Amino acid sequence: MARERAPRKVELVFFRSEAGAEPVRDWLKEMDTAERRAIGTDLLRAQWRWPVGMPLCRPMGKGLWEVRTDLPGNRTARVLICFYQGRLVALHGFIKKTRATPEDDLALARKRQKELEQ
Repeated sequence: MARERAPRKVELVFFRSEAGAEPVRDWLKEMDTAERRAIGTDLLRAQWRWPVGMPLCRPMGKGLWEVRTDLPGNRTARVLICFYQGRLVALHGFIKKTRATPEDDLALARKRQKELEQ
């Protein structure tokens, strides 16, 4: 009889710039409580189920993942994360306004991912 592995929570941290800024944390603080709670719940689900696929997390290539959250008021939030040194790192958060993930948002997350790896 196969023994099930106990679930393990993967630590999630916020990307921190050299100047000490945490842009995703700051972005979350600007949201109202219901939106912050919805995004936080989805990030927590990703931590407990990592690695997790659709519909919660979508791979964006090169180690970048998109955590997908439906917000009240028919809005959609995305938090771009990567798995680095055994932890999930929240690199960039934004409200999605188009079907495709905007290239500027992907580029910013990839830039921050590179800064981590240097």
